[in-house]
Amino acid sequence: MFTPKWKQEALHLVKGARKFVHYKRDLLKPDRVAEIESRRGDLLAAIKAGDRSQVDEASQQVRAVCENSLPLEKPLGWFEENVEVMFVAIVIALGLRAYYLQPFRIPTGSMQPTLNGIIGKPLPKDQWPGFSQRMVETILRGRSYVRVVNDRDRHISLVSRHGRLDYDIRDIQMMHFFSRSEIHFTDSTPLRLPAPRNPCYEAGLRSVMQSASRNGGLLSKGTVLCEGTIDSGDLVLVDKVSYHFRKPQRGEVFVFDTQGIRGIDERSGDQAKGSHYIKRLCGVPGDTLTIQSPNLLVDGKIAKEAGIQRVIQGKGAHALNPGGYGLADPGEATQHGDKPLAQYLARPDDALTLASKARTGMREYVALGDNTGNSLDSRYWGTVKEFNLVGPALFSLWPVTTGHWGLIR
Repeated sequence: MFTPKWKQEALHLVKGARKFVHYKRDLLKPDRVAEIESRRGDLLAAIKAGDRSQVDEASQQVRAVCENSLPLEKPLGWFEENVEVMFVAIVIALGLRAYYLQPFRIPTGSMQPTLNGIIGKPLPKDQWPGFSQRMVETILRGRSYVRVVNDRDRHISLVSRHGRLDYDIRDIQMMHFFSRSEIHFTDSTPLRLPAPRNPCYEAGLRSVMQSASRNGGLLSKGTVLCEGTIDSGDLVLVDKVSYHFRKPQRGEVFVFDTQGIRGIDERSGDQAKGSHYIKRLCGVPGDTLTIQSPNLLVDGKIAKEAGIQRVIQGKGAHALNPGGYGLADPGEATQHGDKPLAQYLARPDDALTLASKARTGMREYVALGDNTGNSLDSRYWGTVKEFNLVGPALFSLWPVTTGHWGLIR
């Protein structure tokens, strides 16, 4: 407190010179290290003597020897500096994704109108708007205009799906983020489509497949496979931290992985492996769930949570699904090998009971889509185990013009 300012600055310089040696020792030659240490010693001696003129002179010598000790070190140019900044930003982003916040793209319409999946619509190319308008729509609403033409005669291969033969069209993930699909053939390499199978069906592929079926699986050269618009699914941030500090809450939207959920694997096969689903959490340990359409009953009483009530009431945007919660479609009780696939909430007297006590990681939850008429969820494949949970869906980032931007409810 009572030390003169000049002496405080000199002491800081002594410490700074020592740190400089420690940080740069691998680049400094031994004689430079010895010279810096010698000049530091002179400065310390001048400080102890209390001679300000000697301190000023010794300080200049310490600065000079430090500044000139690495004359060959080239300063970073603009390119190197930008690469370094980008590298640091990537490392930080990967760290956030791994431990705190993970982006997740909504692939299907099972959560509409709360969240949008990838949506396809047919639109002839001669009705497309101009280039500038298409770019604006891409930025603000994630809409892309697609037209895929078959460039040669091909024969579509068949695959067994749900106990029956179907055309081999597979959904794939590119870089774990972009959803695409491929048509597989018996006489050529797969043909990549710009969106998952269902949106491509909506943009014209369904009628093409029906026509190919009548022609023995032949896809003729020049056939337009899909032509129209593909609206991107909502991009949401998932909170990966909260469930480490609190219990999952009935009524919130959450994300889980599909590992070990047998019913999903049996219905979707390779498509489900390593993928994630987003639904509304409608049942927690200790609950017994039943459906008396349009109501969802928890322990015999209508669920009161706000998100569940919006689905039940079917008002406003939820008028898209006027029936509220419905039972599983009996038509989806397909075969897996020799056995029919189980359904858990298919009849009015069906009940799904979640044990109130279970070992860590094995507690059970129920996941239902808000768009219950178009959702493959716990009604069909049962419960989600605690070890599958990723976290609550926190924020809808993009697109910004769908009305979903902001906190997810």
